Amino acid sequence: MLLDKDTFQEYDKDMLPADPLEFKGPKTYRDKISQDQNTTGLKEAAVTGEGFLDNKKIIIAVTDSRFIMGSMGSVVGEKITRAIEIATKEKLPLLIVSGSGGGARMYEGMFSLMQMAKTSAALYYHHKAKLPYISVLTNPTMAGVMASFAGLGDIIIAEPKALIGFTGPRVIEQTIRQKLPVGFQRSEFLLEHGLIDMIVHRKNLKGTLGQLLDYLA
Repeated sequence: MLLDKDTFQEYDKDMLPADPLEFKGPKTYRDKISQDQNTTGLKEAAVTGEGFLDNKKIIIAVTDSRFIMGSMGSVVGEKITRAIEIATKEKLPLLIVSGSGGGARMYEGMFSLMQMAKTSAALYYHHKAKLPYISVLTNPTMAGVMASFAGLGDIIIAEPKALIGFTGPRVIEQTIRQKLPVGFQRSEFLLEHGLIDMIVHRKNLKGTLGQLLDYLA
């Protein structure tokens, strides 16, 4: 939907998740990975690569909530970090589209939490090089992803009515024993309170991104 036809070239498409903790619950981590690989046709929750948007070359990364809720384990963090580093090295704009309701992937413990620091550090060097980074937040974008790369865009765009935040509203209400404002953590509420810059419907996203890339260039 976003890139010009036949211009996408994928990075690191054969990078596969491991099971460093040998996690076991009602399902094992390996079972969950295998199930979502079969369901989605993806090898992991992130796809990264390069392409052209309105004839402008960009680096792009997308997380997919169908794969373990788009959560960030070692592979997702590594793929996104590598994409950021290529954007910095080649002096290219960066676009990350986040659909991650799972945050850091608990099945990998501290390995997943370290991806928050790693992606954020890579973005620091991209920013230091004065290169543009546009973050697009879809429904939902939550937890460790929102607290790291998704929240660090020079321009942050959200889709209408997307759920965006750290902890979900139900957990917050149970913790503070107070009723939250209507629409709390939805795009419209966050735009009003300054956390995001724009709300753009998906059908208008490519045109808006093209204009922003022209402006930022």
